[in-house]
Amino acid sequence: MSSQLQYIRKCNLIISSNSGDSLDVGNLRVVFKVKKSDAQTPNSAEIRIYGMANNTTRRINREFSSVTLQGGYESNFGVIFSGNIKQVRIGRENGTDSYTDISAGDGDNAYNYAIVHTTIASGSKQTDQVTACANAMSPKGIKNGYIANDNSQSLPRGKVLYGMARDYLRQSSESIGATWSIQDGRIQIIQRTALLPAQVVVLNSKSGLIGTPEQTNDGLRARCLLNPLLRIGGRVKIDEENVLRARVPNTEVANQVNRSSGTLYDGVYRLLAVEHTGDSHGNDWYSDIVCLDVDASAPSGQQVAKT
Repeated sequence: MSSQLQYIRKCNLIISSNSGDSLDVGNLRVVFKVKKSDAQTPNSAEIRIYGMANNTTRRINREFSSVTLQGGYESNFGVIFSGNIKQVRIGRENGTDSYTDISAGDGDNAYNYAIVHTTIASGSKQTDQVTACANAMSPKGIKNGYIANDNSQSLPRGKVLYGMARDYLRQSSESIGATWSIQDGRIQIIQRTALLPAQVVVLNSKSGLIGTPEQTNDGLRARCLLNPLLRIGGRVKIDEENVLRARVPNTEVANQVNRSSGTLYDGVYRLLAVEHTGDSHGNDWYSDIVCLDVDASAPSGQQVAKT
């Protein structure tokens, strides 16, 4: 993503049923907090919708099972969360303002209830075990996403798989030095030393970076304008130096500015976690990220399975 100014916020919330019916409530006030990471537990979304009719809320509670939240700007708009509804609640802030709260999890049903019950033959590899887990999760709406290269040894004998699919996915991932997670309804496995083969998100003060990044024990923390292009395991490039150079044409002066203006953290990072916070009718509209410093030449993960 090249540096670009971002104007005119956009928000859309679609609530869907298993039968294919859907409701688009993006015209109402929507407040949300979305948390995503590679922590091998389901991503989550807490969504509050203001002014929804009570009969619509009751219908959502009875008939609808999933939500898709889109956000961003006219120039950069896309899905920031997709998952299944866990709970619907109704409340009031005062005598006139009512709201509907939706708690949702990305792949929550598959994570909690998908069971593997099969056998893989001798000569199989960890990707075969991943495929068995994906098949177990498929009836609950989960598909394959980006799966890392399998450099493990072939199994010398057959193996019986019986248990939670999530446990076997963790086992397979650890055996190839990777992490697994569910991202927007897709299983994603990326080696810890690799990056997701996706578009680079460039962050600087012109493209949405807010304030100065901060180094913590968890990694580099930074805040930017809400950005749907941020992908767990993806490549984030913090590039404030070029902006400063453009502002100060004289090279010698620009170098002095760079050394004193917080470009210490310029570089390429792997995205470990992102928290999107937004209010379609308020001020909040940003993404908080946690990144890990990586070599700019780090390999991209291989897309060996995508359905």
